[in-house]
Amino acid sequence: MSKEFSDLVQAIERERRRRRAVILCHYYQRPEVQDIADCIGDSLELSRWAAGTDAETIVFCGVHFMAESAAILSPDRIVLLPEITAGCPMADMVTAEALRSRKAELPGCEVVAYVNTSAEVKAEADICCTSANVIKVIQSLPPEKPILFVPDANLARYAAKKTGREIIAWPGYCNVHDQLRAQDIIRARAAHPAAAVLVHPECREEVIELADEVASTSGMLRYAANSNRREFIIGTEEGLLHQLRQQCPGKEFYLASPRLVCESMKLTTLEKVLRALETLEPRVTVPADVRHRALQALERMLRLA
Repeated sequence: MSKEFSDLVQAIERERRRRRAVILCHYYQRPEVQDIADCIGDSLELSRWAAGTDAETIVFCGVHFMAESAAILSPDRIVLLPEITAGCPMADMVTAEALRSRKAELPGCEVVAYVNTSAEVKAEADICCTSANVIKVIQSLPPEKPILFVPDANLARYAAKKTGREIIAWPGYCNVHDQLRAQDIIRARAAHPAAAVLVHPECREEVIELADEVASTSGMLRYAANSNRREFIIGTEEGLLHQLRQQCPGKEFYLASPRLVCESMKLTTLEKVLRALETLEPRVTVPADVRHRALQALERMLRLA
C-alpha cells in the first residue's frame, strides 16, 4: 500500500468518525471502495442497514436510486452519494407518469416496483422487491389480482416461472445482465468444465436455463461459500468477484463475460468518498409527499424479509 493511498484511507476514517457516518457499499463497487465500507451488500441488505442505522450520516457507495431509498427509509439522516451522476439505465426506463398511465389501463392491479427505480416510481407502487426477495414478494400478493412488474422484464419472467403467477412485465432491462448470452455460458463452460455456473435473475431466459444456480449477488456468495465445488463461472457484474475471492479463499471464480461491467458503479472513488464526508455534498433528498408514498411500498417489502 502506497503512502498516498494509506493517507487517503486514514483521512476517510478520520472524517467518518467526525461526521458519525456509516459507509454503505454495493457489491459492484470498486474493490478499494468495498474495503473501506461498514456494510457491503446487495440492495436488500443495504436497505435493511439504511432503515436501521443510528449514524448521523449515510455515505452510499452505489447509484442514485439506492441513495434515494436510504433517504426514504432514514429521513432524519444526511444521505450522501459521492458521485451524483451515478445512475441506473434500467431505472430510467420507467417514469412515474408512464407508470400512472399504464396503471389506468389495468384497474385493480398490484404494482411491484423493483428497487432499481426512482423514488417517484416507488411512490406509484404497492410494494417493492429486490432480486433476493422477488419470489417472496410475488407470493405475498392476492392471487386474484393482476400484477404489473416494473421495470425489469427478465426478472419478471423469472418470477412468473418460479411462482406460476401471470405477471405483466414492463419492457425494461439491466444493460449489464441483459447482454450476457447463452453462447457466453457455453464458451465459459468449455473453458472451465468443472465450474458451476451462477447467474443473476436479471439475465435473459436463455442464460438462466443454462445455469446451475440463479441467485442475487448475496445469494451467489452464500452458494459459493457453502458449495463443495471449487470453481465457479459468475454471471453478474464483475465487482462481486472481489468479495467472492475474499470470502472463499482457495476457490476459483471466472467472469462469464468480460462485458459484465457497470460503468455507473465504477464512478465512485475513494477521493470522492472523502470529499463527500468533508463537504456533506452531494446530498440526496426526497420530497416529503413522494417519500411518504414510496416508504409504504418499501416498508411493505421489508416486513416480508
